[in-house]
Amino acid sequence: MLAAVPAAQADPPDPAAKKKQLDAELGKSKTELAEASDQLGKSVASYNQAQVRFEAVQVRYAAAQGRLAAAKAADVVAASKLAAAERALRGAVADVEEGERQIAEKRALAGRAVRSAYQQQNSLVGLSIALRGASPADVATGIQVQRNVFGIQSNALANLNNAQAQLASKRVKVAAAEKAAAAARAESAKTVKQVTELTKQVAADKAEADAIRIEKLTLYKRAEREKNSEQAQYNALLAERNRVEQLLIARARAEKAAAERRKAAREKAEREKARREGRPPRQIPDDPDDGGGRLSRPVDTYITSPFGMRFHPILHYWKLHDGTDFGAGCGTPIRAAASGRVTDRYYNGGYGNRIFISHGVIGGHSVTSVYNHLSRYKARVGERVTRGEIIGYVGTTGYSTGCHLHFMVYQDGRVVNPMKWL
Repeated sequence: MLAAVPAAQADPPDPAAKKKQLDAELGKSKTELAEASDQLGKSVASYNQAQVRFEAVQVRYAAAQGRLAAAKAADVVAASKLAAAERALRGAVADVEEGERQIAEKRALAGRAVRSAYQQQNSLVGLSIALRGASPADVATGIQVQRNVFGIQSNALANLNNAQAQLASKRVKVAAAEKAAAAARAESAKTVKQVTELTKQVAADKAEADAIRIEKLTLYKRAEREKNSEQAQYNALLAERNRVEQLLIARARAEKAAAERRKAAREKAEREKARREGRPPRQIPDDPDDGGGRLSRPVDTYITSPFGMRFHPILHYWKLHDGTDFGAGCGTPIRAAASGRVTDRYYNGGYGNRIFISHGVIGGHSVTSVYNHLSRYKARVGERVTRGEIIGYVGTTGYSTGCHLHFMVYQDGRVVNPMKWL
């Protein structure tokens, strides 16, 4: 009967520090995703990992861009230094060439002065003057000419020495300019190499960022689809739970009314019997229950997820985990928590294969236990089962992340924490 209604559906950032922070955030995200479905968790985790990689490559890209800008600025400075050094070198070379030209001229002048002096110092000069019958004034003039020639010689030699000293100084400057130009060329070549390498790195980082951006978009769309599926599945679970609650509430009222009628009938029979036997009537208890009002664990194993409210890390709202999950391998026998009658068994998209056992009225409450995600059934609808009897086997049917039993208890038609009854 329960299955009759279908369910609804400044400085560049430090890449290492940033990556450490992102890894920590990713670890936290993975922990939170444990409450999501397996596929949704994987999709969102993949998207988060792509986001981490994208942010990390963005950090690298920004850092590389910063280093590239610095390298380009250094390249401009190096190029300027190189241009200045080469200008200085050209000027120094020109100075040397001019100095060499001047020395050549001064050397020629000095040579002529030496020859003239030699000629003037020749003893034939005085004799020549005397033989020509020169006057004393002419002789004096000749001596003065000789003195002038010796002065010219001395000045020419002094100028030549000065020019040679200046040339030597200029050659030192040329050597220094050549050394500075060589250093500037090396520095410029280094910065050009750095700019080239960083340009390639920036291009590679940008290409990687673009590729991850596309991958991230794909993963985002996949995660959105899974998120919508998760929302639809949760809505279906709510609809199924609400539908079942309405039916079980009505059934609980009927069971309690029937139990009251049975008790009233027993009380009436007891009063009649007591009257015939001439004694006071004894107090009539409620319908007897099996196990003193408690339910047994349907599988003897550990609890993987308790009943209660929890915050969905992706849908971002609180939702009720409406049962207790027991971890067990697929095929593990499931036993009836108490004696009762199998009222329903069917498949639901969220809960998978389900089986319901009504335990009647226990402690004044109508109690129904429900077993979900079964791989297969053993008990049939309408069958009476006893506590501990195998009714089915653990599975992972429906909206399940793995083999386990999702055990539920309805009290007076409303879902309650099973641990209240176990």
